[in-house]
Amino acid sequence: MAQVVSTQTGFPAGGKKRKAWIQGLVNAGLSLYALVTIYPLIWLFISAFKSNEEFYSRPFLLPTVWKWDNVVRAWKVSGMGLSLMNSTIVTVASLLLTLVIGALAAFVLSRFTFKLKPFFMGLFLLGMLIPIHSTLVPLFIIMKKVGLLNTYGALILPYVAFELPLAIFVIAAYLITIPKEIEEAALIDGTGYWGIFFRMMLPLSMPALSTVAILGFLRFWNDFAFALVFISKPALKTVPLSLSAFATGYMTDYELTMAALAIAVLPTIIVFLLFQEQIMKGMTAGAVKG
Repeated sequence: MAQVVSTQTGFPAGGKKRKAWIQGLVNAGLSLYALVTIYPLIWLFISAFKSNEEFYSRPFLLPTVWKWDNVVRAWKVSGMGLSLMNSTIVTVASLLLTLVIGALAAFVLSRFTFKLKPFFMGLFLLGMLIPIHSTLVPLFIIMKKVGLLNTYGALILPYVAFELPLAIFVIAAYLITIPKEIEEAALIDGTGYWGIFFRMMLPLSMPALSTVAILGFLRFWNDFAFALVFISKPALKTVPLSLSAFATGYMTDYELTMAALAIAVLPTIIVFLLFQEQIMKGMTAGAVKG
């Protein structure tokens, strides 16, 4: 039996149709996976406009009456405006310190050779292995003795300390992939190491810096344990602390809780959408050479 061959591609027509079917199945599977992944977020925003009765009776359906005032009430009851400001101050300050110190340390460890380099690399690796929440009690005692409790510094300093090891390793791994000939050419032209760092290395390492920034942002913005232990003043409470205002030992007001969660998650979504391209570049940096 003669085989039907496409006059345009030279391949069997049946093979082309089979390839289209396979591609369609792959696209359908990926679409289903994306829907399953994003559904919890959709469910959160839908639940934010339900009453407590509908939250229990119709958990996976659209509300019969959309309670738009849930967002306003949640904002007022939790003091979300003040909490957002405090979280923004703590997160931005922690990120700036982490990126600056981490980039400087990564530059030294990746571009210079010295005797204590293995020691410092091992020291930073050890910092990644320490369970963060096991240090709450010692940190609380230290903060109390130095008078840092109920201040922004009580959150900023531990955040930076625990994020630095990861930041240094990510940025250093990226800087290693940059050819040293660029640095040598700059030195010949009379540029100092500070000029090389600020004018060349920082701009070239933007993908790695973006990756560190988004990971640090998620950790700092969503942290609850450190804020709960180190902050007791209502004027300094962060977003996670304000979300706990709707839960007591006897009941939880889910309509206001979901509304407050919807407000709190918006900055995270916005930051991810703004930096998603840089994040993917940073994650894959150095994976393929050539």
